[in-house]
Amino acid sequence: MEPKPQPRNNSRSYLLAALLILAALNILLVYFYYQERQDNKSKDATIAVKTEEFLAAKTKLDSISAQLDAKIAEIQRLGGSVDSLMKVKTQLEVDKRALRNVGTFDSKKYDQKIRNYQELLAQKDQEIARLKEENGLLTQKNDSLYQENSSLKAERQSLSDSVVAVASKNQELSEKVTIAAALRAENVTVNAINARGKESDGGSYKAKRIDKIRVSVRLAPNGLAKQEEKVLYMRVLDPAGAVVSDLATGSGEFTYNGEGMIYTAMQRFTFDNSRQQVDFIYGRGGQRFNEGRYAIEIYCEGFRIGEGEFTVK
Repeated sequence: MEPKPQPRNNSRSYLLAALLILAALNILLVYFYYQERQDNKSKDATIAVKTEEFLAAKTKLDSISAQLDAKIAEIQRLGGSVDSLMKVKTQLEVDKRALRNVGTFDSKKYDQKIRNYQELLAQKDQEIARLKEENGLLTQKNDSLYQENSSLKAERQSLSDSVVAVASKNQELSEKVTIAAALRAENVTVNAINARGKESDGGSYKAKRIDKIRVSVRLAPNGLAKQEEKVLYMRVLDPAGAVVSDLATGSGEFTYNGEGMIYTAMQRFTFDNSRQQVDFIYGRGGQRFNEGRYAIEIYCEGFRIGEGEFTVK
């Protein structure tokens, strides 16, 4: 007897089953890929939000610091006590120095600190209003006494003019001292660092050999400048004139001539009047530097203190 041939239907069933299994595996792989992308997007969004909160907290603390200085000066002028405010100022500086790392930043903790500082400023507004009222009553009494004695009134006017003249002169001298005490950069150099960490100089580099740049700022000695912690802000401008910045790598905003400006990177250091060098190491997070001329601007304490440049070929 001849063997019976296998039905073709069985072969087709096996093939169909195999195709269904492959289709199911593909669907499963696509699902896992989609889930991974969604997780990565969620993480990126979380980092971006945290960075924005970090910069917002830093800006608010800087604003509170400026307001606190103004209220200390006002209360002193009105004859009030500023001992408690000086302690608050010390704590505020501690909080500002602690606010350096986005990774360890706790928005709830700093939101509470900011609310506490704002409440304190509001309380001091009431104290300033009270001191002004008390000083106003004293002024009224003084005016009454001066009206009774014309000679004393004339003398008061003369003294007032002298005080205004002295205040104006002191303000002028203060501005001159501030300008004279500003730091200056003797030179600003830019070196290229490749992916293996090898550094080259010259100011002109091939794009494929630049992984990061080292910007070195040599500070000129200045006996009038305070030897204390200071902040250098660096702006890198691309060939089109746009500021190279990325919040994730430390970029942010500072104030120059009363306006907000974006900086590429910032560096804290202690000025010691020794012609010290402050270095910035900056990379674009995997992005290449486009060809063309890049400009470097360095700022410190409200002044533009130096410039540099480099070229990418």
